[in-house]
Amino acid sequence: MLSYQAFYRAYRPQSFAEMSGQSHIKQTLQNALLYNKTTHAYLFSGPRGTGKTSAAKIFAKALNCEKGPAKEPCNNCGTCKSITEGSNTDVIEFDAASNSRVEEMREIIEKVRFAPSNARYKVYIIDEVHMLSTSAFNALLKTLEEPPAHAVFILATTEPHKIPLTIISRCQRFDFKRITSSDIVSRMIEVLTDANIEYDENVLKVIAQAAAGGMRDALSMLDQVVSFSGEKMTLEDALLVTGSIGQDVFFQLADALIEKDVARALSCVEKLVEDGKDPVRLTEDFITFYRDLLVLLVAPEQTELLEIATGDAMFQELASKFAEDTLYRSISILTNTQQEMRFSNHAKVYLETAIIRLAQVPRGSTVTTESNSELEMKVKTLESQLNQLQQQISQGIIPQTNAGAQEQPKRQRQKSNSGVKVSSGRIQEILKTATKTDIQTIKSQWATILQQLQKSHAALLNDAEPVAASSSAFVLKFKYEIHCQMAMENKTFSSSFPQLIANLTGTIYEVVYVPEENWLKIRADFIRQNGLKQGNSESTEDTSSGPSDAMEFLQGMEDVSEDPLIVEAEKLFGKEFVEVHDD
Repeated sequence: MLSYQAFYRAYRPQSFAEMSGQSHIKQTLQNALLYNKTTHAYLFSGPRGTGKTSAAKIFAKALNCEKGPAKEPCNNCGTCKSITEGSNTDVIEFDAASNSRVEEMREIIEKVRFAPSNARYKVYIIDEVHMLSTSAFNALLKTLEEPPAHAVFILATTEPHKIPLTIISRCQRFDFKRITSSDIVSRMIEVLTDANIEYDENVLKVIAQAAAGGMRDALSMLDQVVSFSGEKMTLEDALLVTGSIGQDVFFQLADALIEKDVARALSCVEKLVEDGKDPVRLTEDFITFYRDLLVLLVAPEQTELLEIATGDAMFQELASKFAEDTLYRSISILTNTQQEMRFSNHAKVYLETAIIRLAQVPRGSTVTTESNSELEMKVKTLESQLNQLQQQISQGIIPQTNAGAQEQPKRQRQKSNSGVKVSSGRIQEILKTATKTDIQTIKSQWATILQQLQKSHAALLNDAEPVAASSSAFVLKFKYEIHCQMAMENKTFSSSFPQLIANLTGTIYEVVYVPEENWLKIRADFIRQNGLKQGNSESTEDTSSGPSDAMEFLQGMEDVSEDPLIVEAEKLFGKEFVEVHDD
C-alpha cells in the first residue's frame, strides 16, 4: 500500500507551465534555454512557498532534457524522470541550513571539476544558501569566479540580504514575488478537481487569504481542511483550521463600531479571543476588512479585489455608512496598533484600546458637509471683495483704508527691526565707577578671549571692543548695529561669553552691549553732565572720587589705544617699544 503524499508534494509543478505566477521569471529562463544563453550561476530569492526550489528543478530538467535544452522539459525521458525522482547524480540538492560548515562545502566543490556522468550539466541547487558560514561562502566564491563549463549553480534563499555581495554579483538574480490570491485559488481548484474532491470557492478564498502569498502554505492548509471536513468542505471548517475569522463576524463588529456601541464591539472581541483567535491575527484581518469596505465604497464594481468581504448588498450597505476619511483613520489606528503589539505581551489590551478609539472616530459625512458649506461661503465673500477691488482699480480709485492699514504695519516693522534696546542708564552707572585698571584688565585678555570663542561667536566681535569697565561690569561697543543686535539675541553667546571671561579673569562680569553711535552719545552726555558738576564743585570739597576718576578716564580715551592687538603688544614689549602707524 502506497503512503499518502501531501498536496504540496504530490502536486509540485513539473514544468514552467504548471507554475503559478512568476511570469517574468519563467519567460526569462525559457528564453535563455531557447537561445542557449544560460549562465553558470543563478540566485533565486523571495518569500517561502513561492516556487524557488520548484523553478530550480524544472530549470535543471529543461537544461539536461534529452530533447533539449528546451523551453519545457519533456518529463518522459530517463534524465527528466530521474531528476524528478531525485535519483540523478548530476543534479545535487544541498541544504545549507543543515550543512553550513566549510567542510561540507569543500566536499561538494572538490567534485565540481569532474564531468557529469549521464547528463549535459552538473546542476547544484543550494537551498537556504544564506545559512552558510563565512568560510563556506569564501570557498564557494572561488568556484563561482572560475566555474567549469559543465557546472551550473542555483542558489535559493529567503533572506538575500545575508548573502555577501561578492556572491550576489557573480549570479543572475531573480526575485520571486508573493503569489496572488486568485492564482492560489486557481491552483487549488486544479488540485481538487484532479483529486475528485468537492469544493466551495468561498472556502478556497479563506485559505488563500490565510496563506499570505505562499502556495506551499495554501496547499498544506487545503490538505488539512480536506482531512478535517471529511466528505465536504465547509466555511466553518476552513475558518477553524486556518484561524481566520468569517465575514459575518467582521460585519457585526464594524456595524457595532459605526453605531458607536462600544459594549457590543468589546464583547464580540472577547468572544473571539475566548475561542482561541490570536489578537494580532484578528487585527490584521480587521485591517483587510476595512480595506474591503473602502474598495466597495470607491469602486463597488471591483468585487474581485475583495479578500474577506463579498460584494453582497448588505456589505455594500455597510460600506455606504462609512465616510472615506473614517475608513482611512480606522485603518491607520489598526495599523499602529498592530505595530505596537509586536513589542508587548498584552496584545489583547492593545486591541481593546483600538476598538474604543475606532468607536470614537467621527462619521465624517456631517462634519464634511458643514465645513464645505462654510468654506463655500468664505470663498464667495472673498470673490465679491476681489471683484469690488478690481472695479475700483479699473476706475482709477485707490482704496485708501486698505493702503493706510498696510503702511502702518510696515512702518512698525521697520522701527522694531532697526531699533536696538540700549541700557543707557545702566551704562552711566558703570561709567560712574569705571577705572583705567578695570578696562585694562579686560583688554589684556581680549585677544585670548577671541581665540577661545567659537568661530561663529568670534565673528560677532570682529568690530567690537570693550570701552569702559568697572569692577563688576563692562561696556562692549559694536561698530555695526546689526552685530550688536545679533549678539544680544544669541542666547548661546550671551551665556558662554561671560563664563569664558570669568575663567580668564576670575571675575564674573556683566556685559552691556551698545552700538557705536549710541555709545558716543551716552559718553558725551555723561562727560557734559559730570563736567558741569565738577566745575561747580571745584570751590567746594564735596566731590566724590568716582565720577572724577571716570571723567578723567573718558576724556583721555582718545589717547589710549583700544585695539586689543596693540594692547597685547604693549603688554609683551612695553609701551616705549611699541609705535603705531596708520596706513
